[in-house]
This record gives sequence, structure tokens and C-alpha cells, in this order.
Amino acid sequence: MNVNEQDTRDAATASLTGERADLLEALAKQRHFLRFTTRDLTDEQAGLRPTASEVCLGGLIKHVTGVERGWAGFMVEGASVMPDFTAMTEADWARRADEFRMLPGETLEGVLADYEKEAGRTDELVATLPDLGATHALPKAPWFEADARWSVRRVLMHIIAETAQHAGHADIIRESLDGAKSMG
Repeated sequence: MNVNEQDTRDAATASLTGERADLLEALAKQRHFLRFTTRDLTDEQAGLRPTASEVCLGGLIKHVTGVERGWAGFMVEGASVMPDFTAMTEADWARRADEFRMLPGETLEGVLADYEKEAGRTDELVATLPDLGATHALPKAPWFEADARWSVRRVLMHIIAETAQHAGHADIIRESLDGAKSMG
């Protein structure tokens, strides 16, 4: 994110109070913990998988970036901007799995910059959407209840929860890499 984008983001969120400020503060804290796990790493280290999991630190950042991108679109346009997970092919799932890996040519710096850009978009939406209670039908997916609807507020809580969950995964991966911990 360049300086002008950061200034615009800061201006949009600085005047927030109440629920919106609380939600963004909670999300910012979890984003910090996730990003912190990548401190002082090389691109190669960010792509390593030192645990039984298929994910790496760079891949977790990429995944959470995609999560924010998809759900931010959902907040504005509904399920039409998200995949129909029930109709995905094996090739679609393979492409989705690449979201959890550092691919050739990707850098940690680039992955983090993409994440920061999406975070800014999400923050701006939270600051400017007229109604956090507005709802949309969820996309088709085996893990969602049929005909369920989520409010913008519920989507934000989901993004916070998912970011926190993956920050925990990232902490374990980082500790497995070199013993560094996010806390303690």
C-alpha cells in the first residue's frame, strides 16, 4: 500500500467509534499476529512446510487475503461474486489449493503487500457501508446451511475468526521453522 492509500484508509477509519471501531480493532489485532509470524523470513522460508500440514506461512497469508477479497465482495454484491463450491471440479479445487502455497515467482514481500491492500479495502468497506445488518444469501457450499443468510456484521466476525485461526496455525509453523514464537 502506498502512502496515499494508507492516508485515505487511516482517514476513513480514524473517526469510527462503537461497533465498527471495535470490529476493525479486533481484526487488526489478528492481522498483526498473522503477519508477525513472517518477520525476518526469506521467501524460501515463507514457502516451507515444516509440519504435517500442506500449508506454509506465505500460503496462509495468501489464503487470508483471498478470504478477505471474497467476503468483501460478498458484503457488497452477495453470493454472485463467490464460487458455487458444490459445482467445483477437481481442477478448480487444485487451483484453490495453490492459494495455500508459495508458487514460483511469488515473494513474501509481494504476498504481504497484497494482504495489506485487501485489508485496506475491507477496512474501508466497514467504515463506509451504510448498514452492518444488511444480509445476503450465502454461496452454495457443503459447509453452509441451505438458504442461510449472513449480515455484513456476521461476515466481519467470520473474517476475524478465520484470521485468528490461521494466525494460530502460522504460529505453529513458525515455531517449527526456527523456534520463534509470536507470544511468550
